[in-house]
Amino acid sequence: MGLSVAIMTDEIGWHTRQLQAALRARGCVGRCIDLADCRIDTPAAWHGLVIPGFGRELPDAVVVRGIAGGSFEQVTKRLGVLHALRELGVPVYNDARAIERSVDKSMTSLLLHAARIPTPPTWATESLAQAQRIAIREGAAGHALVLKPLFGSQGKGLRLVGEVEGVHHALPDIDTAYGGLAYLQRFLPAASTPGFDWRVLVIGGRAVTAMRRVSEHWVHNVAQGARCEPADLTPELAQLAEGAALALGMDYAGVDLMPSSPRAGARSGAGIQVIEVNGVAAWQGLQRVTRFNIAAALVDDLLGRRLALADSAARSKAPRRA
Repeated sequence: MGLSVAIMTDEIGWHTRQLQAALRARGCVGRCIDLADCRIDTPAAWHGLVIPGFGRELPDAVVVRGIAGGSFEQVTKRLGVLHALRELGVPVYNDARAIERSVDKSMTSLLLHAARIPTPPTWATESLAQAQRIAIREGAAGHALVLKPLFGSQGKGLRLVGEVEGVHHALPDIDTAYGGLAYLQRFLPAASTPGFDWRVLVIGGRAVTAMRRVSEHWVHNVAQGARCEPADLTPELAQLAEGAALALGMDYAGVDLMPSSPRAGARSGAGIQVIEVNGVAAWQGLQRVTRFNIAAALVDDLLGRRLALADSAARSKAPRRA
C-alpha cells in the first residue's frame, strides 16, 4: 500500500484535486485535512496529536495547502500542530517555520535584505508619526510607498502612499485597517505600459517555470484581474527566485519579482527586485502557461527529495548498536 499524505487545507478545490491526482499517480493517498480540526490530545496516542482520518497513526507526509485565519490563539495552535509533526519526524512541505517567515511580510523583507537579495527598501513600525516621517522623507526623494497588510494575500488591502502620477495618496489611519502596524515598501513604478511583474515557481531549490502577470492597474495579482502570459525563465530570474526561497528555507515557493531602475532603489545596478515570497503559493494561473504538470512536480519533489531527507535524518538519530 502507498504512502498516506495529509493535505492541510481550509478549502477543497482545484489545487487539492490536482495534488490528490498527482499522489494517486504515484500510488499514494492524499487526504484533505483542515488544521482547525486537528488537536493536541496527549492521552490519545504516543505522539499526542489527533489528525482526523489517521486514527492513532501519523501521516507519512504533509503538504500545506492552506491555513484558515482565526484568532491569535487558534492560528498559534494550528502552526503548533505543524511544528509538532516536524519534530515527530513527519516531512511537512512547507514546514511551519517557512510559512511563518513568508506570511509575515516584514520578516520576509528582513531575510531577503540579510541575504542580499535585491528587494525594495522596507519599513515596519507601530508608530503612525514615524510612518508619516518616512513617507515625507521618501516623498522628498521622489519616491512613493505601498502600505500593505502584514498578513495579506492576493493583492488585497494594498494602498499607495505619496504622489503617483500627480495624485497625492495620504497615509491612512493604521489602527483602523492595518492592526496598528505600518508595513511600507518603496513603490516601483511600472517599467512599461501596461505594467507587469513575474511569478517564478521554485521547487526543491530550483526555479522550474515562470509567467508574467500583466495589468493596467499597479497591483498585478491574478485575483485582482491581471492576465497570465508565458515568460522565459531567464538565468537572472531563476537565480533571484532560488536565492529568495533559500533565504526563507522553503521546499517550494512562488516568488514575485518586478523590473526596476536604480532610481527605484535597486541594489548596485540590479534590474529586478523580489517583492514577495509565497509559502502557500497558488499555481492555477501559472499552470495555464506551463507545459508540465505542476502538482506532479511538487509531489515528485516531496516523495523523492523531501522524504529521502527525512529518512536520512531519522537514521542519523537512531541509536547505534554496540
